[in-house]
Amino acid sequence: MGKAEKKSTENKTSKADGQPAAERGGGAKSPIRPNNGKNRWLLAAAVAAGLIFFSTCVSAPDAEPAPEQITQVLPPAMPPALPEPPPQDAPLALPPEVPPEIPPEIVGSLVFVIDDAGNSLWELEPFLSFPGMLTFAVLPGLPNSAESARRIRAAGMEVILHQPMEAVGGQWPGPGAIFSDMSAEEVRAVLEQNLAEVGPVVGMNNHMGSRITADEEIMEVVLSFAKENGIYFLDSRTTTATVSASLGRRMGIEVVERDVFIDNDPGREAMLSSITAGISFARIRGHVVMIGHVQSAALAPLLFELYDELVEQGFSFAPASSLFNGGE
Repeated sequence: MGKAEKKSTENKTSKADGQPAAERGGGAKSPIRPNNGKNRWLLAAAVAAGLIFFSTCVSAPDAEPAPEQITQVLPPAMPPALPEPPPQDAPLALPPEVPPEIPPEIVGSLVFVIDDAGNSLWELEPFLSFPGMLTFAVLPGLPNSAESARRIRAAGMEVILHQPMEAVGGQWPGPGAIFSDMSAEEVRAVLEQNLAEVGPVVGMNNHMGSRITADEEIMEVVLSFAKENGIYFLDSRTTTATVSASLGRRMGIEVVERDVFIDNDPGREAMLSSITAGISFARIRGHVVMIGHVQSAALAPLLFELYDELVEQGFSFAPASSLFNGGE
């Protein structure tokens, strides 16, 4: 090659090296300018990002790993709440020591006998809820005799036969009565009939009977019948001429007698006076038998009124049967 051609070629090469790359590539402008520092930084960042992406792609496993399982950690179960202890400076309270209740000493037994049941149920009813023990003497042969006896037993009270007997004055004693002109067989027949109607009973007392209780022959039949049937005889003492107790002793049959009639005067104050006298008698002897009647309207309320006070004083309300066979 001649010097002219070599020179011409160098000049062309020199001009080409001095042109921008865009001109060499056909005239399109490039956003990257080699002489700009900011563009060089962006280019380096792009190269680094490419290297990171390439490294990740090469080292990734064939299958995606299973997502990590998250185990929920629960707080420990709390123990059941305990009752709050008392303050340490306060001693534990102990229940108060209650002394045993000492029952009052029994001063005496009060036996209340309520006569003439069987006439009226409404007269009987107030007595049946009395808290103490009562003995009821039921008349035979009346419309309410059997029902009265049934209600008395249902109330937990004591039932006896209120046996009608002939009186000295000639008053009518009522159905099922014993008269002085009867034979022993007739007396027994009457007693059996009355006992069947009112029974079962634990005893018997006389209704009226001032003539009969003074008659030893008839009373021997009555007391024998009572013993044979396992019932007691309570003498209402409608006469001072009665032979029941003395005859009973000779026959070996226990007879108890009435001490006080409560309602000869059925007024409240008079009955209270009679009961007070009976209580004084019980303090001395240890028991008393007092007889009242269902038709005395003020008697049941008076007994209710006196009950608590008499119990506090040491008196017991006892059935008439408690006085027989060593029961006193």
